[in-house]
Amino acid sequence: MRINPRAWTLATSIVTAMSCPGLATASEMLGDPAATCSGLVGASDNAVKIDSAAMQAPSPLAVAEKGATPAGRVTPANPQFCKVLGHIDPVDPKAPPIKFQVNLPVEWSGRSLQYGGGGFNGVLITGLGLPPAYPFGKASPLAHGFVTYGTDSGHESKPGEPPQLFALNDEAFENFSHKAYKKVRDAARALIMRAYGNPPAKMYFMGSSEGGREALTMAQRYPDDFDGIFARVPVINWVGLQHAGTRGGLVTMGDGWIRPAQVKLVADAVLKACDRDDGSDDALVQNPVGCKALFKPASLLCAAGQSGDDCLTEKQVAAIETLHAPYKFSFAMANGLDDYPGWGVSGEGTPAFAPTGGWLAWWLGTAPPAQPPVPANGIAWVYGAGGIQYVFARDPKLDVTTYKPEDHKARVLEVSELMDSTNPDISRFGARGGKLVILEHMADYAQSPYAGIRYFENVQKKLGKEKAAEFVRLYTAPGVDHVGSGAPANVDMLAVLVDWVETGKAPGDLEVAEQKVEAPGFETLRALPLCQWPAWPHYKTGPVTAAASFYCAP
Repeated sequence: MRINPRAWTLATSIVTAMSCPGLATASEMLGDPAATCSGLVGASDNAVKIDSAAMQAPSPLAVAEKGATPAGRVTPANPQFCKVLGHIDPVDPKAPPIKFQVNLPVEWSGRSLQYGGGGFNGVLITGLGLPPAYPFGKASPLAHGFVTYGTDSGHESKPGEPPQLFALNDEAFENFSHKAYKKVRDAARALIMRAYGNPPAKMYFMGSSEGGREALTMAQRYPDDFDGIFARVPVINWVGLQHAGTRGGLVTMGDGWIRPAQVKLVADAVLKACDRDDGSDDALVQNPVGCKALFKPASLLCAAGQSGDDCLTEKQVAAIETLHAPYKFSFAMANGLDDYPGWGVSGEGTPAFAPTGGWLAWWLGTAPPAQPPVPANGIAWVYGAGGIQYVFARDPKLDVTTYKPEDHKARVLEVSELMDSTNPDISRFGARGGKLVILEHMADYAQSPYAGIRYFENVQKKLGKEKAAEFVRLYTAPGVDHVGSGAPANVDMLAVLVDWVETGKAPGDLEVAEQKVEAPGFETLRALPLCQWPAWPHYKTGPVTAAASFYCAP
């Protein structure tokens, strides 16, 4: 399964494959790939064990009728490849192993791509699907000749169990925080060496949500390991997010809970106040930062004697104001942060791709918060309340309404050091040629986009704007929810990274598309400029569905 040295040179010197539908820079392997693939089974390197390895036939593009996210409905076409499953033994016999999958294409471009996870992980990331923000109809990274791989982060979620249960074991939680991704990266690199006889010329990492936190963790903790990193909607300041999400549930208990019909009331009011701020009437808030200052929840307060779904009570208004406000700690955590930014406005009524989308999915659910959480609750409550019990207090029976961070300060600080990917000093990553792209969705209610914006601005303060601009970009997409629905959200960030890393072509303003999840055309319904922070799209002239009708400006 070794490759031709001449072909290797060709593969690593030409970097145009990402812009071509075919595998323009592929290297043909010598020998019998099937025999070499099966020969990987049983191999071990200390704690790393290879459990199975088998050739997979090419598979066609498939689109499911339903999915947890728009992108989750699309299974891209993949070429012939060697599927390797393995695990890494724990040190603590009570801790679970770290499971991983590595996909070795017969024709290899000399590159690798590690996929990040999501939520509390516990599910094996195969590396066979669409990476974050990827256009639906584009050939998969594996089809472009990337070795792709992922991990379950060192634990397996089981039906009926809280997703945070694993956190009661120290080693399992440390693996989840950062160690699993590093260990699997090293295991994948060793497999690549064995399979092809050469290390990867370039290594990339792409992750969204928890995977976005993992992506930033790689740049901060392991700056020598990756050449290009993409972090979409990263859940950085993780400790703050869990506490702020729990607070959001507590203020909606009882009379503070906002009914689904009232969610539409708020969403309509936000659009009425801010839709035309960019100069167009397109049912999209292009300037959510300005809108947050403009929209006042109290404008929907019920008048004396008024009630029902056409107005809000004082407790409901207070709940929204709490959601929009920072969560403040009484002590500083990792990297000096002592708060979590409040959420913004717009996208409150984004239809839910169960279990994602808008207030009903993330904040409110379809039933008021309960203890223990029930499936009808908002995800922020399910994650946050469970996090308080299993991660911070480590007491599964804790009454979350009685929890105070001060009572668990030592553990909160310990978790912050492990989980908060907020270190702005990524100078070593940049000095060795690494490139980082961050994308925030401005209608995200799973995590506050202002946390990522603050991180980017802290990087600029730490390194200086000119130095940071050499290797870091932040883009913000208006109207898009956590998983990429509600507004134009698809853009090929892998190609952007490859161009920047391998040809030095630094990205400027880009373009995002909202696509119909329908093969084979995946029709573009509308498109917008994807502006570098702090710019946002302003309307000039033309159809509001065309990116050319807008321009980026602060």
